[in-house]
Amino acid sequence: MLIIDGCDIMVKLDEEMKTAFSKVKIFPVATASKDGIPNVVPIGFCQLIDDDTIWIVDNFMSKSLANLKENPNVAIYVWGPDTGGCFQIKGKAIVIESGEKFEKMKSIVHTAKPGLPAKTLIEVQISNVFQCAPGPNAGQKLL
Repeated sequence: MLIIDGCDIMVKLDEEMKTAFSKVKIFPVATASKDGIPNVVPIGFCQLIDDDTIWIVDNFMSKSLANLKENPNVAIYVWGPDTGGCFQIKGKAIVIESGEKFEKMKSIVHTAKPGLPAKTLIEVQISNVFQCAPGPNAGQKLL
């Protein structure tokens, strides 16, 4: 999230990025502890809620959840055989364990996969998007 003159400004994914996001089945999600120890996990329930917000469902997190409680920075890698490219989303996560959003997430998960616990909702506000494809533009900030 960018802060300009005390106001929060979130980055919004463009249509091409949203289409690519919708085609991914498993998202590598990276977190780090407050000491900078990284952790990457495959996440199946990662949903674009609107142009600048992603919901990640914690079904079986331990290290990632602990990391997010210490350090809200998260990175999500978007790539798949049908995406036509790849990019990395960075943002700040809020851990949600109750309330309206939490209950909505649980309903979505239990409708799709009734056996999953849906223990925690991780809400990510998108702050940056970077190019991941190899070549001269690798690592370039897209948004």
